[in-house]
Amino acid sequence: MRPPAGNPEAEPPPLDYPGAEAPGDEYPGAEPPLPDYPEPDYPDYDSFSFDAPSGGASAARSAPTRQAGPAVLRARPALGEDARAVLKRVFGYDDFRGDQAAVIDHVAGGGDAVVLMPTGGGKSLCYQIPALLREGTGVVVSPLIALMQDQVDALNAVGLQAAYLNSTQDARERERVETAYLAGELDLLYVAPERLSSEATKRFLDRGTISLFAIDEAHCVSQWGHDFRPDYLGLSELHERWPDIPRLALTATATEATHKEITERLGMDRARHFVASFDRPNIRYRIENKAEVRQQLLALIRTEHAGDAGIVYGLSRKTVEQTAQFLASNGVNALPYHAGLDAGTRARTQSRFLREDGVVIVATIAFGMGIDKPDVRFVAHIDLPKSVEGYYQETGRAGRDGQPSTAWLAYGLQDVVQQRRMIDQSPGDVSHRRKLSAHLDAMLALCETVDCRRVNLLGYFGQASTPCGNCDTCLVPPEAWDGTVPAQKLLSTVVRLQRERNQKFGAGHLIDILRAKKTPRVTQYGHDDLAVWGIGDDLSEQQWRGVVRQLLAKGLLAVNDDGFGTLVLAPESAAVLSGATRVSFRTEPERTASRSQRSGSGSGARAAATADLSDDAVPLFEALRAWRSATAKELGVPAYVIFHDATLRELATRRPAALSDIDGIPGIGQKKLDTYGEALLEVVAGLS
Repeated sequence: MRPPAGNPEAEPPPLDYPGAEAPGDEYPGAEPPLPDYPEPDYPDYDSFSFDAPSGGASAARSAPTRQAGPAVLRARPALGEDARAVLKRVFGYDDFRGDQAAVIDHVAGGGDAVVLMPTGGGKSLCYQIPALLREGTGVVVSPLIALMQDQVDALNAVGLQAAYLNSTQDARERERVETAYLAGELDLLYVAPERLSSEATKRFLDRGTISLFAIDEAHCVSQWGHDFRPDYLGLSELHERWPDIPRLALTATATEATHKEITERLGMDRARHFVASFDRPNIRYRIENKAEVRQQLLALIRTEHAGDAGIVYGLSRKTVEQTAQFLASNGVNALPYHAGLDAGTRARTQSRFLREDGVVIVATIAFGMGIDKPDVRFVAHIDLPKSVEGYYQETGRAGRDGQPSTAWLAYGLQDVVQQRRMIDQSPGDVSHRRKLSAHLDAMLALCETVDCRRVNLLGYFGQASTPCGNCDTCLVPPEAWDGTVPAQKLLSTVVRLQRERNQKFGAGHLIDILRAKKTPRVTQYGHDDLAVWGIGDDLSEQQWRGVVRQLLAKGLLAVNDDGFGTLVLAPESAAVLSGATRVSFRTEPERTASRSQRSGSGSGARAAATADLSDDAVPLFEALRAWRSATAKELGVPAYVIFHDATLRELATRRPAALSDIDGIPGIGQKKLDTYGEALLEVVAGLS
């Protein structure tokens, strides 16, 4: 039995094509009921990410209205122009990175490819340039209709003719896009998998010329993955219908098993595989014990990321709402985002995050996939992620621009208890729960390791590495201690309560017994008469909670399936009680932000952006940022669509005096030079 798909508002097939109107009522799907523990969101997409009926409410219609930008010129290559020349002329870069050139050459020649590259590794160029080199329109399958407009804006800004078809458009806009496609005027066309699954859409595409199919976020095809989308399964039919059209499947997150599943389910057995390193060396991974988690989060932001854009992930909607309110009341520009908010609110929140500086989004996993904002300086988890894949995907949204960034996680005993309980109560068969447990075990191993976090993380994806020197366990190595005796004391308490009293209790009460803490419950049940009463007063309550947490993480203690979080012995507990198995625990060191991490009273974002600039270049860089912000606001697009910070830093350093001086600056192709060149020279001249 496969897990329930959820996905309540995926786009239903169009009634007819092109230009038909869907019924006015909402798509008849509803979110699955929430269990009793605090409102967790299921690991699938909310309505804002899905292509909803064209007659229903649309999130995108609630977004700020964009003003028309400069006229878009066709970016088709000149006769005989090769991929490197297109890269330079259109995108403004001299060289490809990693496997980009090999992927582009293979796909442009008509081959299929499965591409695994980390976030920020340049996956999009792997289909954008082949789409320009081949005859016809590249069809991009994207699960995120809420972001299609921004993706299209970014392509139009460099001179490509790009468009999308989804339910946020009215009949006139869809007709305009359809006409352009049939006339061969589009370089790239974005569609959601739900729309592409309809026969009417396939017949429409048959009437034009397709250069390639790019299947973005291909890990969504994995039925046991954290982002499963059922309509991705139907994409295997693309090869059957269009056997001569090359296909690319692209993702930033895939274990060897997921990689294999992508290949099999998309019918890409003959595809060439390109697997880049999963390492993101600019991200510092940090995991610490959860105490007062909101205060810990606030301290992180104030001391290390003041003024920075960031994303905070929580498990439940209630946690998200309360945390966003707490941060806002303490002067942080924080906004909540989850599936329970109406579409208009989600659209406005996302728009502010993309277009404004220093916005912190507090969200469930409903937010973030496909977000291209390059200057997210931190991603924080205030609850334990369900899997390493999800953790890697979410933390990868930090530091797309290559600048130093933080992945911070607060993790505690209650996280383990809650996750175990959620697995026991989850729908699906034993095999499904076993897979969920395996995902959690890998996440716990990452949290409890005394070795390099990055080595553990990359090893999960099958990549060997050496200690990085840029994670918490490398910078402040934790000490290990022999916890066999404390483990035996705690397990003995569980045994005596079960055998002598036929009772089960949670961690808090077990610790009270061990530390001889008189409480009303202890008195009520007479637990001060137990032989184990007070045998653990040599450890603090916090230390005992660490013991319980690590026993659970190691599978030496278990959460009962009664739904109350009580603790019971695991099959491996007997070996610990007998002394046959020794138990080693990690000691959590006190951690403070290093001087290089602290931003003081200034903006962390500004400090990171100007770190490699001379004192003379900083004023010009800030002036260029101000110009970019005003221009982006005027055009109604995110600032990074105009230029990335890296391009502005290069401009501030070179101080061009003529258009010819701008040529060769990374990120400025011919279209952007024609559109913004004179304005850039005016800004530079104003500070000369």
